Amino acid sequence: MRPIQDWLEDYGASHQHPTNKRIHWVCVPAIYFSIVGLLGCIPTGAIPILGGAPAWVDLGSLGLLLPLAWYARLSLPIFFGMVPFSLAVAAGCLLIEGQAALSAFHTHATIFAVAWVFQFIGHKIEGKKPSFFKDVQFLLVGPAWLLSFIYQRLGIPH
Repeated sequence: MRPIQDWLEDYGASHQHPTNKRIHWVCVPAIYFSIVGLLGCIPTGAIPILGGAPAWVDLGSLGLLLPLAWYARLSLPIFFGMVPFSLAVAAGCLLIEGQAALSAFHTHATIFAVAWVFQFIGHKIEGKKPSFFKDVQFLLVGPAWLLSFIYQRLGIPH
């Protein structure tokens, strides 16, 4: 597996324009949030293995485990930074899911669509294609890339 620094540098190569960077600071977390929320809207009763699971266990919460496992393989500091972010995302999704099911789905779908529109606008401004066109794993690198800037400012190695 490639080292985290290689992923971050490769991702950063198509994210140099200041406007694109600002868009990513808003839209990458929004997309992460909306995907977890959309997964959480899928009824778990339709999945036999989840039939007796507690109410808080849904595809959204389970869907957080895969990215966290990926981050743990790449970098423990990134993993430990993504855990509280992921918990905050899960809590926010639970708040939205307190609405009627269709309303929660529409909320997450709207966030997802609007965030992607802005992501593509940012890449149009940048003049470079989104990294995930090269490798779908870059969809997980985006949050780590943002976290790496926070770590850099705090002097935390990653």
